[in-house]
Parts: sequence; structure tokens; C-alpha cells
Amino acid sequence: MSKILLVEDDFALSMGISYSLKSDGYELREAGTLAAARKIFEEEGWDLDLILLDVMLPDGNGFDFCEEIRKKGSPVPVIFLTAVSDEINVVKGLDIGADDYIAKPFRVKELEARIKANIRRNEKNKGNVSSCYQVKDLWIDSNRSLVKKGGEEIFLTPSEYRLLLELVTHPNQTISRTKLMERLWDVDQAFVDDNTLSVYIKRLREKIEDDSKNPEMIVTVRGIGYQLVVKE
Repeated sequence: MSKILLVEDDFALSMGISYSLKSDGYELREAGTLAAARKIFEEEGWDLDLILLDVMLPDGNGFDFCEEIRKKGSPVPVIFLTAVSDEINVVKGLDIGADDYIAKPFRVKELEARIKANIRRNEKNKGNVSSCYQVKDLWIDSNRSLVKKGGEEIFLTPSEYRLLLELVTHPNQTISRTKLMERLWDVDQAFVDDNTLSVYIKRLREKIEDDSKNPEMIVTVRGIGYQLVVKE
């Protein structure tokens, strides 16, 4: 039974989500404030399988909470529940470590599909064979989820890290946008905003490329997708 932390201050919405997920067999922990969410996370954080996180809360915002748990090293998938679907808020959420987002109002079936996909993907990642990879001055140690550039550790959000790992394990191969989205989100493409992948690519380039505007590692194959270039 998967355990989910639902952080939502809208009582009616929280009740609806809770009822649907419990009916599907999920175990729920519920919080209406950041303070309550922090308390639950301190007690059960490493037993959680996913967090559903509202952006606007009575005592702060979900962005702060997401950033806090990532700094603590928690890999638990986070899906933002947001009433604002504009690019600035989406980018901010993804950049601080969220795995996905869904804009209100949403269909319960769509939310359930996102939840299943994120939990399933996280389980798959736990079983991946660990290896080390090097591209130019970039070093990736998948055993420790560690990435260094020029000997200095760099911070990647979980989604950025998964994207990098997907590219680095298929060097010099063009991976289509569709295939990347299928592999990264493992969910029907209709539920994924194509712009999300562009955001991840942009942010990843800013962190690993010497010149993100003229990338040499992650190159765009126009009209198809992306390729991680590894020179022999």
C-alpha cells in the first residue's frame, strides 16, 4: 500500500482527493498547513511514496516545503497542485525539485494517473544498476546520485537528474522528445505538457554546459529530440 502525504488547505478539495485515493487503496496522511506537513514529514518522511503539495498555504507556500525536503536529501516524488499554470510558477516548481504539477481544476483520473506514474518510476529508479559516467569535465556517480563538474558538486533536481541519466546512458543517440517524455514520466503523453521537457533541458544545460546558449554536450536534433554528445 503506497503512502501519500496530501498538503492542501481547501477542505472540500482535500476531502474529495482523500476519498478517491483511499478508495483506490492508498494510505493517506493529510495536512492543511506547512507546520502540519513538516511534522508529518519529520515523523514519516522516509516512509512516504509521494507528496501532493498545494502551492498556496495559510502559513507559507509549497515551494518552501519542497525545497526543504530536497535539501534533506529526500527523493520522494512531489506533485504540485496549483491554481496557477503559467510558465513562471511551473518553472519555479520544477527548478526547486518537484517531479510534476497539475493545474486546478483537474480530473481525478488524471491525478491518479500522475500519481501511479511517479510512484512506478521512482520504484524503477531504485532498482537501476549503479554505474559511473564521465562526459568532458562532467562526472555522474549514479550509485550516490552525485554529479560533479570540474570537480565541484552541482545540485540537480530529481527530474533534471533523471533526464541527465537517461541521456548519458544512451550516448551519441538521438532520443525523440516523445520517447524522453515516455521514459521520464511513464504516463500517457496527453497528460504531459510538452513545454515541461523544454524547461528541464534549458535548466540542465545551464548547470552542466560551459555555455548554455551554445551547448556542446546536450545538443538539439531539430525536429526530433536531443542527443548527449560524447567524443571518442
